[in-house]
Amino acid sequence: MAAGTGRVLPLLAVAAALAAALLYTAPFSKSLGGEGCSLLPHGHFWIASQRVVALGRVGPAAVEVKEGLINAIAVGDYRSFVLRRPLVDYGDAVIMPGLIDVHAHLDEPGREEWEGFSTGTRAAAAGGITTLVDMPLNSFPSTVSEETLKLKVDAARDKLYVDVGFWGGLVPENALNPSKLESLLNAGVLGLKSFMCPSGINDFPMTNSTHIEEGLVTLAKYKRPLLIHAERIPDVTSDEELDGELDPRSYATYLNSRTPAWEESAVRDLNRAMKDTEVGGRSEGAHLHIVHLSDSKTTLDLLKDAKHSGAKVTIETCPHYLAFSAEEVPDGDTRFKCSPPIRDAANKENLWEALLDGHIDMLSSDHSPSTPDLKLMEEGNFMKAWGGISSLQFVLPVTWSHGKKYGITLNQLASWWSEKPAELAGQKNKGSILPGYHADIVVWKPEAQFHLDDTHAVYHKHRNISAYLGKELSGKVLSTFVRGNLVFAEGKHAGAACGATILAK
Repeated sequence: MAAGTGRVLPLLAVAAALAAALLYTAPFSKSLGGEGCSLLPHGHFWIASQRVVALGRVGPAAVEVKEGLINAIAVGDYRSFVLRRPLVDYGDAVIMPGLIDVHAHLDEPGREEWEGFSTGTRAAAAGGITTLVDMPLNSFPSTVSEETLKLKVDAARDKLYVDVGFWGGLVPENALNPSKLESLLNAGVLGLKSFMCPSGINDFPMTNSTHIEEGLVTLAKYKRPLLIHAERIPDVTSDEELDGELDPRSYATYLNSRTPAWEESAVRDLNRAMKDTEVGGRSEGAHLHIVHLSDSKTTLDLLKDAKHSGAKVTIETCPHYLAFSAEEVPDGDTRFKCSPPIRDAANKENLWEALLDGHIDMLSSDHSPSTPDLKLMEEGNFMKAWGGISSLQFVLPVTWSHGKKYGITLNQLASWWSEKPAELAGQKNKGSILPGYHADIVVWKPEAQFHLDDTHAVYHKHRNISAYLGKELSGKVLSTFVRGNLVFAEGKHAGAACGATILAK
């Protein structure tokens, strides 16, 4: 009896896994299948390794992929579980959920010379990102209405190598007009984004706290987030900020022109809006998401207090704030310019501590490229150059390379880059390796080191504007699967762009 039970248990485990898969179903995606969509000529297969990040653990497992979904997971000695072939065994490479980047500027339509859907999503796939959420500005026109969202969705057709959703814009024109906002939300944006300071884009003007508070009332009905660029010009400006005689090639000049007081002032101005998201508040059901937090002192403390008081607030920061510090930015090297700025080394350490302690919820790229001429790299003028870090392809190795010294784990990476972003974007079938979820998976070698030099393949439209060029990194992406399609493997992309546009329902 005992011996017989031992033989039956593996079959029971597989049966249980398959039964679980039947409980979680997802609609068949139109992006599946089609000639050239995948480098792997199978719609039903297993992938396996000794390090699979799934079910709250890291260990040996095999993942069954069928018709774009994860059908079953065999944990442990998977060779006895895998009853069918083909099997792609990745040895000791890491298999984990594909990254979800909730903050990227793909710049199409209207500014394809900056990036565009094709190059941006190719770079994302090469970096292990399986889902992007595109920001409503830097394209032209900005995505602030049902009509402009349709232009963006049409522009993306047949150009996506990964799945792409869209944020809409909260601007003065629509913030106080619930019918306009509802039209935009009904059209499928996953949430809204607003700026509390000038955005630098003419058709995306800044909002004040009243616009934000009223917009949240509408968002509460849809239970979708409002993403805030939380910088506000302080009421009192320091002498350093006003001094027009300072050297514009000096990074310190730019840094002192956007002090932490900008972030602090914005968050203080959001106090009533944050309280409105508490249980019983007029915006209960909505929530505020602070994008690209840079100030790890007073601003972070204010946000922690709001969370503690019951406000529905989440926070992201970006790899460039965790990888670089102001002290190492060369004068005249405008590739490092972004808003809010990269701050000092002590601030960077505090950001890592907040991330590890859970006060910062997730990471995003804030990939914000432009044409090289707008970066003014020859002139080196920080005060006039376009701000933005070009980074999509590199965020996984950058996070891992700089996080190793802090002892980050693979489960933490999956939380920061997959699980929490999926929650923010309302993607209930993405962000984890679980039966019934989309088979969005990255396979990578954390130990593999590489030099990001001129010989390294970079798929961004303008490789020379990235601040990461010349860096030594660890963490090579081997393969990227999007809804079961192998869209990138060993330096090669699938022949066709079969990613899907994601629209909220």
